[in-house]
Amino acid sequence: MENGHKSGDAIADFGSLPMLTTLLALAAATAPAASSADLAAIEATCFDYVDGQLEGDPERVRRALHPDLAKRRVLGDTPDERLGLQRMSREELVDLTRRGALKTPKAEWNRSCKILDVAGNTAAVRVETPWFVDYFHMGKFGERWIIVNALWHMKPRPAAP
Repeated sequence: MENGHKSGDAIADFGSLPMLTTLLALAAATAPAASSADLAAIEATCFDYVDGQLEGDPERVRRALHPDLAKRRVLGDTPDERLGLQRMSREELVDLTRRGALKTPKAEWNRSCKILDVAGNTAAVRVETPWFVDYFHMGKFGERWIIVNALWHMKPRPAAP
């Protein structure tokens, strides 16, 4: 017995480690990768969301979003709510876009969309601008990818000079 384990214990027996590594590698190698068409469609939806807001184009934003969108921002504990969240619906976001809340001259755009993971008809995506970071859960409905959930973080604004 070494380190409190008998030599036959799984914890102490690393003889099966190469087999486990091989099985994990095979599982990863045989998992279907997202098609280039799906990756392009996911990215297009992400840019419809962010560019639509920056252009002030509510219809472009609307087509990127599921009708039952759950968009949230962590507030933490507030006087009214423990583990507080700011909640926003698709219609509220579309209305903010219509009002030009993030409308920005194209020369000042600095945004990125990064696909983090795709599994079947779901995807996780990160979008970033100078003002916010969003993490999306997207779903594929037919041939169309749309944002179902968004958790976002507002970046601190630089202090005025």
